[in-house]
Amino acid sequence: MSSGWIFLIVVAVLGFYIVSIYNKLVTLKNRFKNGFAQIDVQLTRRHELIPNLVETAKAYMSHERETLEAVISARNQAAAATKNASSHPDDAGAIVALSAAEQMLTGALGKMFALAEAYPDLKANETMNNLMEELTSTENKVSFARQGYNDAVMNYNTYREQFPNNMVAGRAGFKEAQQLEIETPEYRKAVKVSF
Repeated sequence: MSSGWIFLIVVAVLGFYIVSIYNKLVTLKNRFKNGFAQIDVQLTRRHELIPNLVETAKAYMSHERETLEAVISARNQAAAATKNASSHPDDAGAIVALSAAEQMLTGALGKMFALAEAYPDLKANETMNNLMEELTSTENKVSFARQGYNDAVMNYNTYREQFPNNMVAGRAGFKEAQQLEIETPEYRKAVKVSF
């Protein structure tokens, strides 16, 4: 009878341990989903600012229609990717697609801002300056939210991959999460210094 009790206690402890691993995985998964929700808010704000920015620039940059259309097209693709990723923040493919769409949008905006430098009236326009300031502020918030999301993803993935957690995660369907990386090629280029 005593070995029966020992067996039941061992099974109960093992069951409790497995349940605690599962619950921790759920907690960590919900943290990175919440982190993505914070990114979603800021990306939506960014996407809402861009049409106003383009409309303001249109009056001054009528010869640059192709660039303005590229910005709107990239914005629409990024908005669609954001919507898809916010529906499935645990889908690595959706996060990768969002990263690519946001990189395209950042590149298109960079080209538009570079062209805007050639239009002194546009640079002096108060509406344009306010929109650019809001966009810059939003970009900073996106970076901060992305950092929080990526930290939560790293914690989740690390816990998920540790033994014996990986056995529970695999059987319970906890898949690897994808970090959101929006690379800006300009930041990776070597700085040219001349004297």
